[in-house]
Order: sequence, then C-alpha cells, then structure tokens
Amino acid sequence: MCGIVGYTGKNEAYPIIIKGLKRLEYRGYDSAGIALMKNGINLLKCKGKVADLEHFIGEKDHSGSAGIGHTRWATHGEPNDVNAHPHRSMSGELVLIHNGIIENYDSIKKELQNRGYVFMSETDTEVLVNLIEEIKKNEVCSLSEAVRIALSEVIGAYAIVVMSDQEPGTLVVAKKSSPLVIGIGSEGDYYLASDATPIVEYTKNVVYLEDGEIAELIPGKDLKLFDIKKKAITPYIHALEMQLEQLEKGGYDHFMLKEIFEQPRSVHDSMRGRLNASAGIVHLGGMAEYEQKLLNANRIIIVACGTSWHAGLVGEYLIEDLARIPVEVEYASEFRYRNPILTEKDVVIAISQSGETADTLAALELAKSKGSTILGICNVVGSTISRTTDGGSYTHAGPEIGVASTKAFTSQVTVLSLLALSLGQKRGTIERSKFQRLLFGLNEIPSKIERALKTDDLVKVIAERFKDSSNFLYLGRGYCFPVALEGALKLKEISYIHAEGYPAAEMKHGPIALIDADMPVVVIATKGPSYEKVVSNIQEVKARKGVLIAIVSEGDTQVKEMADFTIEIPETDEIFSPLVASIPLQLLSYHIAVMRGCNVDQPRNLAKSVTVE
Repeated sequence: MCGIVGYTGKNEAYPIIIKGLKRLEYRGYDSAGIALMKNGINLLKCKGKVADLEHFIGEKDHSGSAGIGHTRWATHGEPNDVNAHPHRSMSGELVLIHNGIIENYDSIKKELQNRGYVFMSETDTEVLVNLIEEIKKNEVCSLSEAVRIALSEVIGAYAIVVMSDQEPGTLVVAKKSSPLVIGIGSEGDYYLASDATPIVEYTKNVVYLEDGEIAELIPGKDLKLFDIKKKAITPYIHALEMQLEQLEKGGYDHFMLKEIFEQPRSVHDSMRGRLNASAGIVHLGGMAEYEQKLLNANRIIIVACGTSWHAGLVGEYLIEDLARIPVEVEYASEFRYRNPILTEKDVVIAISQSGETADTLAALELAKSKGSTILGICNVVGSTISRTTDGGSYTHAGPEIGVASTKAFTSQVTVLSLLALSLGQKRGTIERSKFQRLLFGLNEIPSKIERALKTDDLVKVIAERFKDSSNFLYLGRGYCFPVALEGALKLKEISYIHAEGYPAAEMKHGPIALIDADMPVVVIATKGPSYEKVVSNIQEVKARKGVLIAIVSEGDTQVKEMADFTIEIPETDEIFSPLVASIPLQLLSYHIAVMRGCNVDQPRNLAKSVTVE
C-alpha cells in the first residue's frame, strides 16, 4: 500500500528521499510528504503525487541529513493535505510515517483525548505518534523504548519510522505485517524503505525486518535490533541482486508497456536453470525438499488475490490435468474467514507478485497453524512470503513497477507449468512421449510471446475502435477461461471500463442478455479440444449482433469469417495457451487506457502491493 523511505547519515537526505518516493509511488499516490531534521523538524506534505510534493516544496528549505518520506494509499481518512504523512505529535517533538492499519486506534484516541490531546487528522497514524509521545513523556525514556512500549499496546499492522527533535539523526523503525527494509551504507549511513527499489542505488547490503522487530538507526553506529520484549537480535545482512537499470523505463512511454515487452525474457528467466528440454529434465530447486509432500498430498490449495488468483486457476488446470492431484484455488481474502478444513496432508501454495500481500500472508499463517505444508511462488527476493513459507520458487520476472500486473502473471504461470510437469513426471501420470513434447513446447514459449507482441499495431487499431465502449465481455473455455478473467481485469484496472470474464458456455446462462450491437465481446478461440464448442458460442454472439474480437491461432479461417476483428497468435499446446493468449489482451487494455487519457502505471484507487486487509 503506502510507500516509506528514510535516510540518516552525512549526506543531504532530501534528494535520496524524493527519488525513493518516486520509485515507491506504485504503492500509493493519494498524497505525499517528507520530514527533515535540521535544527528541529521541517514537515512538508500535500495531497497528490510526488511531483505535486516537489512543486509544493519548490524553493522552501529542504536541507537536513536525516529525514523520512511517505507516499500514501488512503485507508483512514480521505486523501488531503491534513491526512497526508508524516504526522506530527501534538507537542511537535515527534514525526511518524506509517504503512498499515491500527485496529484499536479509536479506543487509544479516546484515552488520549481524555488526557488533553487534540487531533488534526482522521488518521490512525496521528493516534500512534501521540501515543508514543505520551509514553515518552510519562516514562522519561528514549525514543526507541517509547516506540517499543507503545507497540505493545497496539493491535493491527504497521511499518513505522519515527524521528524526534530530541534525538537528531536517530530513526526508529518497527514492523508487523507490513514490509520494511534497512540498507546499510558504507559510510555508517542508513537507508530504509518499504522495498529495496529506493535502496539499490546506494547499497547492496540490506536487513529485512521481521514481524515484531524494532531497529534503532544512528549514523556511525552499529544497527541496534531488538524485539517487542526487548530481546536483542543479531541482524542478518542480505545481498541485493536487483539491478538499477531494471527500475527505469528504458525508452518506453510507460512501465506497463515496458513490462509487457519484457515477457519473452521474464518467462525465459523463470525457466532458466529449471528446464532442460533436450535432457528431459524439469527441476524446481526451492520445492525439491518438499517434493514428497506434494506428491503425496491429499490436495493442493492455492491461495492468491487478483491477477495471482487467475494464475492460480491456470495452475489448478495444469496440476490436475498433468499430475492428477486435487487442487482448490481460494481467494486469500476469504480463505481464513470461512473456517476451512486443513490437515497435515494438505499443501498450501501462496502466489503473490510482491510477496507481501496481507490477505495471502494471513491465509498462510492459518494453514501453518493447522500443520499444512506452506509453499510460496513470488517475485520479490527476501519478501515476507519467501521468508514465512517452508519452501517455494521465485518467478525471476524482475521488478514490476506498473500497478497492473503483466509479466508477473506469465512468470507465475510458467513456474506453475514447471511444477505440474515435474509432479506429473514423478507420479507417472504423463506418458514419456507427451512429457518430452510438452517440455519442448514450454521451451518455445518465449519465442512465441515475441511473435505475439508483433500484433501490437493491429491491437492499436482495435483499441481506437473500442476505446469509448462502456462495457466489454471476455469469453474463454478450458485453460483460456482464466485468461478471459485476466483480460477483463486488466481493462477494468487501467481504463475504468466495466468488463467481465466468463466461461464461454456460461454466457447463455445470463450474460447473453447484455449482448447487442454496442457490446464488444472478446473471445479466446485458440486451437484445442474446446475449439468447436467456442465456435458455437461465437455463433450465438453473432446471432445477437454482438461485435466480436477474436484471439485465434495463426492460420485460423473458421473464426476469422465470423469475427469483426481477429488477432492471430502462434499456435501452441492448449495447456500453454494462457502464456501466449494473454499478450494481446494486455496490449489491448494498455492502448485503450492510453487513448482514454488514463494514468496507465498508476490507475486510480489502486496500489501495487496490498499490505492491509
């Protein structure tokens, strides 16, 4: 959700913080602010994006060698100047930035009001900073001790950074259920952020805070790390693998377009070292230790949200088809609230681009408490899911900055394809000849995605024709049903056009009532066992004067005669069709959004990493 940045050391903090906020703006862009330490605390914040904050600051003093910054996705309180972070305590001594939700803020607020505190904002964050101030005053203790005591009274999720004008240069940070990374500089300086993207430019040495940990950062001194019970902890320093150039647009107009066109490489990278088609080998090292658990599982439960949930649906089809293991795909946000039946014979796989999704983490904790084996598929090295799970696999998609996920989806499906093939081979549920054929088929997917990207010019023409439509219907069958769901989601996310995805055969059980001459219907009609059935569904659409956009296999003539527009993609085995068929749908959403003047990389009301429930 929100993005947090901080710095303390010998350098000027403002350039580091403002650049970091730009890198984290995909996490929230309702408002932004910074607080800088120099002869007191200088607080500067406003509604809007980081660019608005820069304009607001203008020629104002922004000097100081310690500071914190925040870009907000609103939870408590509407986006405005007052509710923007950082928040100052009533006396002005403390400032605090916060990602998360304090669930018992109301009762704390009432108690503080009884003690004379006056609140300016609607946020739970202002309550927390005043609680820390009250404790610091009454206990006559250090800032870090006041934070520790305050957090023992707090219920909820948080990543916080606090500064005090009584302890210049000191930053106190703490984490529970929201991510926070500390970068250790070579000159005794410290960097911190919600993820590593603002840090990689300055240092490769980072510490990922775990839940319940608190750190005190003082320039020139060793990192002091302890838990909520005051127990000292020895920091474990990780080396970042991320490259700075991965965080730039590389000549593309938007990050989303860059990430769409990166998919031949990101899919290849997700297979690299794991697939050797010539040798007939597929191997996922991060899951090898739990291979027997997977092979003998009563069922596999996939938990995910949004686009990752759609990837999970493809995974369900893959694993049941190839490995003959029962699979259930659950919305992580609903999973733990319906009192699910879980046993030690179940394997729960969490899928998340960021590895920080709050609902998915909560689902994992529930599964762990029931004795289930928990595995993860995520993109961000060192993320909370990767550290919480028993094992798992990284997707190696590289940083995904655009809020609407593209390359993460295809990378997730790639890893799930590898998993299904591996399990199927070891269970003996795939004939050797078919297994070999599928390995070569998967190995060819990056080049087929490259060819699918060449539909871009045609997709632009189609986008121009339908950019003013108010509704879209997406249809698919079999492996392409989740693709229809994902295509509809992409259009909704970035162009704000209402769209729905359906199994093609379900259309006549309700959605067919919507079809008329103004309703564009996108049908994924690639070659496969359901092709003739999809052709029948297309005829039903045309009989009601629906306008048809069809994604078809190269050389298709039957659908082409019926469709108003056809987009040809390379033919592939049905089980890998989502990896190729999703490409033109991503491009269609992108171009429609651009033509409608929408902010493609930062669509309204959305954040990249949803770290609150």
